[in-house]
Amino acid sequence: MTDSNWSNRHDDRNRLSDEEFRQQLRLFLQSNFPREWRQDFHRPFRRLRGPEQKQWLCILNDNGWRAPAWPRHFGGMGLSFRKQLIYHEELEHAGVARVIDLGDSQLGPTLILLGNEPQQQLYLPKILNCEHIWCQGYSEPNAGSDLASLRCSAVQQGDDFLVNGQKIWTTHANDATHIFTLVRTGKFEKKQQGISFLLIDLNTPGITIRPINNLAGEDEFCEVFFDDVPVPKTNLVGEIDQGWRVAKSLLGYERVWIGSPALVSKALELSRQLIELRELDVDCGARDRYAELCADLHDYKLLYTRICNQISDSGREPGPEVSMLKLYASELLQRVTEFNVQAAAEWGGVVGDTVIGDTLTDLHWQYMMARPVTIFAGANEVQRDILAKAVLRLPT
Repeated sequence: MTDSNWSNRHDDRNRLSDEEFRQQLRLFLQSNFPREWRQDFHRPFRRLRGPEQKQWLCILNDNGWRAPAWPRHFGGMGLSFRKQLIYHEELEHAGVARVIDLGDSQLGPTLILLGNEPQQQLYLPKILNCEHIWCQGYSEPNAGSDLASLRCSAVQQGDDFLVNGQKIWTTHANDATHIFTLVRTGKFEKKQQGISFLLIDLNTPGITIRPINNLAGEDEFCEVFFDDVPVPKTNLVGEIDQGWRVAKSLLGYERVWIGSPALVSKALELSRQLIELRELDVDCGARDRYAELCADLHDYKLLYTRICNQISDSGREPGPEVSMLKLYASELLQRVTEFNVQAAAEWGGVVGDTVIGDTLTDLHWQYMMARPVTIFAGANEVQRDILAKAVLRLPT
């Protein structure tokens, strides 16, 4: 798709003022996002999956609101960082349920940066029109946070790679059509060398997907097994044995959006409701803990705004300091959901929907869904290492 074709279909929204852009998006969301899918403080972590996800992404694409970070000549919106920030703020303000859209947020930008022209022409339009739904194949047993220790292998055989091994914690692999994955293609002294980045069709013979149910009752994590899976060499992104560089390019803005304070804000709004419903405002302990959480959220919002403003003003890619966002937001979310379970007393132990006063919620689900947030997108222990080395310049 050429830039001129895209311009004929959709206006360049960078030409709008920030307030005009905000109002235009707000009106679109009010008119087009189904009310029954909206998040609220009762279910702040709601995600769309399967047919619902595809339906919503197609609505965005058909109306020119898909892929805000992609350049316009690749079919995206080509928004400035400032307008991308407004874009995500408005989705959260409208209660739009989150979508794990790795084709848009991770693979697309990687192909735009490092893919060749045939790969861009083949895959980018199929991401936009939801013909392809992508998942990420990184973690393995014994190679999660220590990703460079991965062992899933790809051996060259004629025009193909023959892939063997296992991936784990592959979010929504059971909903996906394709997987971008890191594989071991060579052995070198440095573990980060000898890794390659492959695009794989999940319908290829030899692939088995097994969902893993978590304590919240969700099957969003999966194991993926590869048994002599042939993958065309044309599906290699970047150079062979240089996949570590490709993988690192994926993380640019991920931790900015993951670090949004919106989820914590919704969970803390439920805290306020619980305190009122159970008349805990007379309990000094409950009142002090709630005040502490509110103060922490206030401080975090200031930090988030400061880092986002620095990125916007400088025009540079996010630096290692964005690890603070993922670290702080995830741990604060866990503390808020823990407080909510305790504040609810006997209702905190109920599995499934429960009514407290006139409030319908599922505290167990929220508590359990907040447990893995300190692990995914880079475990918090790894984030602390990044901050220690790259920001504080501490010795290794």
